[in-house]
Amino acid sequence: MNKIWGVILTIVSSLGWIGQLISAINPTLAVRLGLIEVKTDVDLTFYADVRGEAYWDTLVLWILPVAGILLIMNNPAWVYFGLGGGGMYLYFTGRGILVRRKMQNQGIRIGSADALKVIYTFLSIWGIATIATIVYAILVSKRIYSLGLPLETR
Repeated sequence: MNKIWGVILTIVSSLGWIGQLISAINPTLAVRLGLIEVKTDVDLTFYADVRGEAYWDTLVLWILPVAGILLIMNNPAWVYFGLGGGGMYLYFTGRGILVRRKMQNQGIRIGSADALKVIYTFLSIWGIATIATIVYAILVSKRIYSLGLPLETR
């Protein structure tokens, strides 16, 4: 179970982190890859918001892919990275969905219908993977501590 979930978590969360990294350092490439909208197709405030978000996410979203790698390696530190990175991704996905919905409701141009379907789909996938990881990390740590064992013991 650990190795399978570790692989899934690493792949899914790396997509988010790498996408934001590309968006932060090379917006032209990000547009070509469909990661962000063309600046002229969206409201400038929204564009500035997602640009700042990309820079911040590049700094913090690496934690969950590391949790996945540690899980594959059966390293008990994955629990800490899973909880910390899970918290980051939970915020990332929740904010991403709710802010976009609010902006849409206010009539702010935030992208084409097709682009929004893609982003909502990925944000939902990341959110589900994040919640599953947080729950799994809590269950693993509770099981280990209830046995009176150090976290390093499986």
